[in-house]
Amino acid sequence: MSPQQFREISWNGLWKQNPGLAQLLGLCPILAISTSMVNAVSLGLATVLVMLVANLAVSALRNFIPYEIRIPVFILIIAALVTMVDLAFNAFFHDLYLVLGIFIPLIVTNCIVLARVEAFAAKNHPLTSTIDGIMMGLGLVWVLGLLGAMRELIGAGTLFSGIEMIIPGASAINVFGDGYPGFLVAILPPGAFFALGMLIAAFNAINARLAARARRQPPPAPAGRAPEEASGSEPAAAS
Repeated sequence: MSPQQFREISWNGLWKQNPGLAQLLGLCPILAISTSMVNAVSLGLATVLVMLVANLAVSALRNFIPYEIRIPVFILIIAALVTMVDLAFNAFFHDLYLVLGIFIPLIVTNCIVLARVEAFAAKNHPLTSTIDGIMMGLGLVWVLGLLGAMRELIGAGTLFSGIEMIIPGASAINVFGDGYPGFLVAILPPGAFFALGMLIAAFNAINARLAARARRQPPPAPAGRAPEEASGSEPAAAS
């Protein structure tokens, strides 16, 4: 894989085709589990792991899977991986596993995972597909992390609430002090819609500014032409 292809896949996953802001896939877990930054990032990292291995497995087996039954086979592969992740969370992060609840098994039906497996991994090389799965997953992680941080900070005045479930002995950061009354709407479902809408609006505004800046830039000079010719100027006559 060339560096240019790597940069393109990374840019698509992290920004241009971001699952949460551009494609608007997997909104159920994005809105439901983003009540805190720790919960949101934890589910996002679990999704990254599933996407990574699912893309690799499907890409490696794509020539052996009959086209007519590809979707059931893809779902079977994803379900097996999600079951492994679910058992691992139960074994090593039991308290976090209880908090995330049904949303870990629901990764099987997450449109992000199945969409990338069908649209990309089933048609590309295993290495390229693996990178695509990682970058698409990380694109979801930063959206989940930012959304969870916004809702937790406004709703409870803290950051990293629940970090002790992952790192024993750690504690949340009380940003606004003990006297902060909190803003309950931010943690409730309406707050999730408001916060995600703000992120999507900021995402679209940044893209509009980038597009306007790109239109203002002069087109590159054709290759193989001298700078004077490219700019349309004539060389000075000899005296």
